[in-house]
Amino acid sequence: MPAARFRVDGRVQGVGFRAATRMQARALGLRGHARNLDDGSVEVVAEGEAQALEALAQWLEDGPPAARVAHVQRDPYPGPVPADGFVIG
Repeated sequence: MPAARFRVDGRVQGVGFRAATRMQARALGLRGHARNLDDGSVEVVAEGEAQALEALAQWLEDGPPAARVAHVQRDPYPGPVPADGFVIG
């Protein structure tokens, strides 16, 4: 299954970004995690169907209403994603 790692920059910590990402990812049937990074960005690793990954990538461009996404970097992830379901780290 394809997997991707996203690094989301902007106002993305303290605004419910990880919880909203988990809800979105679960709705899309993806597994993986979302976690805060020390530099203020959020890392999202997701694995699942290609169409679902594309939908998540599109959603990450805006995120939840309180977030202000400045930039999203997407990289391939060698997988497999070790999480069951989608978790917040």
